[in-house]
Amino acid sequence: MKALTASLERLIEQFGTLPGVGRRSAEKFAYYIMAADSEEAMGLARAIRDVKQKLKFCRRCFAVSEGDTCTICSNTRRDASTICVVEQSRDLINIEQTGTYRGLYHVLLGRIAPLEGIGPEKLTIPQLTERARDDSVREIIIATNPTVEGDTTANHICELLKPSGKRISRIAKGISAGSSIEFVSSATLAEAIGGRHEMK
Repeated sequence: MKALTASLERLIEQFGTLPGVGRRSAEKFAYYIMAADSEEAMGLARAIRDVKQKLKFCRRCFAVSEGDTCTICSNTRRDASTICVVEQSRDLINIEQTGTYRGLYHVLLGRIAPLEGIGPEKLTIPQLTERARDDSVREIIIATNPTVEGDTTANHICELLKPSGKRISRIAKGISAGSSIEFVSSATLAEAIGGRHEMK
């Protein structure tokens, strides 16, 4: 005989599908939702629904957005001569929090990872090369993570963009090898962007 109701078990299973959430944490979340008042619990449900229904990718840079164009691409005060290339939207958010970068972005939606079956064709690299052809763009800053896959992606992009004649730079190695931009402090990230070096 099962001690849990079917609905509670389903909720635990759903929480358990989240990255880094084991059975105990999933149970903790589920029991919290069960004990919360209806408005709080339904507020969470509505927030999840809105994310799935309203969010899409910016048609220009592929950052998450509620409109066809994200707020950064729509901002005429941004420096359109510089494009910072990141793996995911969360990397863009972390760079924005440093307050030191005022250019535009391009989100790859991943990184080249042959062992996972992810090749360049599965990323937004063709759209990046198209953007790089714009005469107003002077520099492409590659801010992929300092991992084997991130470096492979950076080198691939550098080779593709060399014929464009644009300055191609890579964020400095103030970020330790193998780490992720998502977990780097704003100060370290700002230093890495400021100390970027040109890729040859």
